[in-house]
This record gives sequence, structure tokens and C-alpha cells, in this order.
Amino acid sequence: MQSQKISKYRMAVLALAMCAAPLLSGCTGLALGAGATLGVAAAQEGGIQGAASDTAIKVQIADAWFRHDVEMYRRLGVTVKEGRALVTGTLPLPDDRVEAIRLVWQVEGVQQVINEIRVDDQGATLGTYAGDAWITGQVKTLMVFDKQVQSINYTVETVAGTVYLMGIGQDRNELGRVINHARNTRGVKNVVSYVRLRGEASAVSAASGGPAVSPAPPEPVYQDPVPLTPQAVQSAPIDDAPDGGF
Repeated sequence: MQSQKISKYRMAVLALAMCAAPLLSGCTGLALGAGATLGVAAAQEGGIQGAASDTAIKVQIADAWFRHDVEMYRRLGVTVKEGRALVTGTLPLPDDRVEAIRLVWQVEGVQQVINEIRVDDQGATLGTYAGDAWITGQVKTLMVFDKQVQSINYTVETVAGTVYLMGIGQDRNELGRVINHARNTRGVKNVVSYVRLRGEASAVSAASGGPAVSPAPPEPVYQDPVPLTPQAVQSAPIDDAPDGGF
């Protein structure tokens, strides 16, 4: 009975995700928008079923934060890929950080939690949020226009100038190009990669010799990211940028 409820919940979430944006454009937009959403989901690694499951997990995590503390919900963000949840943002106290991750682990379907929550009793300023959003947009744009990168399989999160990469890379050359795009974006202070290469079980660390992220243990394990240094990642040549550059 419980599994049937969860299945119905996930399908409802997928339906809302497909319909929310197209509803603004009328019936024709609804049909086209739903088709486009299905097409994107099918093109992603994992297909439509995987996208639906990840969407449901993300919504349930956000709901858990909101029910616990509206301020926690406002301060934190989560990206879910194949059941792997990357949590970013800032919280005022270390105990808040522990509680936020504990709530994530309570959501069914979460296979792994990557904790990138920062403790900051001053919080982030509006300027910091705007700068991070600009960086994220620039990195995504560079990836989209790079013919050697399947950008649809990557997600980008920026927190206080640190870019977090997550997703599935086709090979190390593609991942190197993505990391370079992030490193060469103005305002980026650090790049942390949690990208898993296709066919490999663990994520590839952005720093040479750094520990890869392992599957979820019985109890949450918190691990600080390994800073990326110029010597840590071999720079891949970026020779396919669009005319005019970014």
C-alpha cells in the first residue's frame, strides 16, 4: 500500500513538472511543452523513469525542510541525479546542518548524500546570491555551446563562488572540458566535481588523489570537498567556443 502511494505521488510530481511552464502559454503551448519535457527526460541518462523518480525525491526533500523550518527551506538547495542528492547553501549553526542532512536521508529513494552546506551565522547577501546565479548561468551556457560536451547530463550549483559539478560524464576528456569551462568563468573561486563517468560506479574527484564519493553508508558521513588546484586537473583545450565567446 505504501509503495503504491509513493508511486502515485511521483507520477503526480512529474505531471506537475511537465505542465507548470506550458500552462502559461495556453493549450498549444501545453502540448508542445509536455512533448519537449518528455524529450529532454528521455535524452538524459536514466530516461523518463529516472527523471520522474529524481523529481519526486527533490520535492520530498524540499517538503521535509519546509515542514521542519521555513528558514532552512529558504537557505538550502538540492540537486538530485540517479538518487544522489547534492545539498548546497548556508545555515547559521552546525546543528542545523546536521539536521538538514538527516532529513534528506529520511526520503525514500535517496542513495547518496553529498553535503556541501556551509555554516555561516551572517548568512549570504543578496549580492552573493546574484553573483552565484550569474556564474551558474555562464558555466551552463559554455557547456551548451561546446559541441564536445553533452550538457544535458550535467548540473551546476554555485555557492559563494564555488562551483559544484554533478552528473554523468561520457569520458575524462569531456569532464576536463566541463571543469575548464567552470575554472575559466569570471568570479569562480573553486571548482568541485562530483561527476561520475559513464560505466563507473563512483564519482570522479576534481582533485588528483582526492577521495571519490562512495555509496551511502548506514549513517550519514560528512566529507569536506577537496579544493581544486591548478595542478590537480589537466586543462583540456577549449577550441570550440562559439564566435564572440562568453
